[in-house]
Amino acid sequence: MDLGLKNKVTVVMAASKGLGRATAQVFAEEGANVVISSRNSDELNATAQQLRDSTGANVLAVPADASKLADLQHLIQTTMTQFGRIDALVSNAGGPPSGTFMQHDEQTWVKAVDLIVMRAVRSVRLVAPIMKAQGGGSITFIESASVKNALDGLILSNSLRMAVVGLTKTLAHELGPDNIRVNVVCPGMTATDRILDLAKPAAQNKGISIEDELKQRGQAIPLRRVADPSEFGRACAFMASPAASYISGTILMVDGGLSRGI
Repeated sequence: MDLGLKNKVTVVMAASKGLGRATAQVFAEEGANVVISSRNSDELNATAQQLRDSTGANVLAVPADASKLADLQHLIQTTMTQFGRIDALVSNAGGPPSGTFMQHDEQTWVKAVDLIVMRAVRSVRLVAPIMKAQGGGSITFIESASVKNALDGLILSNSLRMAVVGLTKTLAHELGPDNIRVNVVCPGMTATDRILDLAKPAAQNKGISIEDELKQRGQAIPLRRVADPSEFGRACAFMASPAASYISGTILMVDGGLSRGI
């Protein structure tokens, strides 16, 4: 299926690895001009080169911390200087620390608010005027399955990602008249580096391989497996693309059917 992304300008935040990278890969394969950001310049530049080599796409790497306003301003300004427009923004960031409520002090909460809530707010404030002036665009937030099912030990994510869902529902109404679509895509258990790192000690304790550990975890999922990052990337790129031109205000779960919420 042609997603209609050829020559479109797309910005994918936190894309040096994991879900952001998988999404950027699909955009690049579809012929988009892709701008990727990350805090780690070395990882970011390596990813950009790998995307160029594997797809032939025009990929621009802009170092940026998603939780810092000045970095986001630099990211958007650099994109506009290079390309003159932004057709799709994928607003993404790494997850906040795990832990229970009493394990997190106030400063940890403040940092998590910057990373999750204010990252979303700031990125929209920066791109919405651009998209309005050019006649439309797409904003997609990568969040978590925790917006449907609160997960043990993830109090920060459980609490704050719901704010992004509320933001999305409201923005879909406020920005719709300007032909700007706003959606959320939520991954379930996906074989990213983070999940593999978390699975490694469990596998060692059981005396099994990481692959077998992931197979065991996948048995709790209706499709009986953990997702490959590319599967999430395709879903995210679709939602951000012109192929999804009448979808806005939607929360898409990419979790193999695990969520039972309506």
